Amino acid sequence: MKSAKPAKRAGARRSKSPAVSPTDEILHHWREAVPNDRLAHLVKDATRGLVRALTNRLAKHAVSFGHWVFLRILWEHDGLTQRALSIQAGLTEPTTLSALIAMERAGYLTRRKMPDNRKNVHVFLTPKGRALRAVLVPLAEEVNRIAIERVAAGYIATTRKTLLAMIENLAADEIERRKS
Repeated sequence: MKSAKPAKRAGARRSKSPAVSPTDEILHHWREAVPNDRLAHLVKDATRGLVRALTNRLAKHAVSFGHWVFLRILWEHDGLTQRALSIQAGLTEPTTLSALIAMERAGYLTRRKMPDNRKNVHVFLTPKGRALRAVLVPLAEEVNRIAIERVAAGYIATTRKTLLAMIENLAADEIERRKS
């Protein structure tokens, strides 16, 4: 009696070659399997690649991508309340609190209540947290440069305009849905 071959599971690699990377799989998906799939999936895969590239670089400095999100905001707006920081990061308040506790332990920031308002907790960078800017921002700039290599300036400008229009459209949709 012949044994049945196991069914190939979804997402399994096409080849047993160790040279097939997640990026190769994504490129195969977009170029060959479903070249006209939804734009949302394409944006997600591009974002995943950008995040992966930056995460690998941040890890060399013992900074997680989650901490990067908050550092970027605080470098521009030091002293925000935890709630405002959570809103700007687009994360829930419990997720923000967990990250801030870890970042405080790492010495990147302090959290404190202000004398004129004992209710809100404000978040302030420490000198160590501020100093990370000079180290980490060039890494993000490098990832962005790599991402747009060999892409014509006109395409980059069009992509920016398109993505900003999409963000605006989705924000307007969200506002409309809240009204109903």
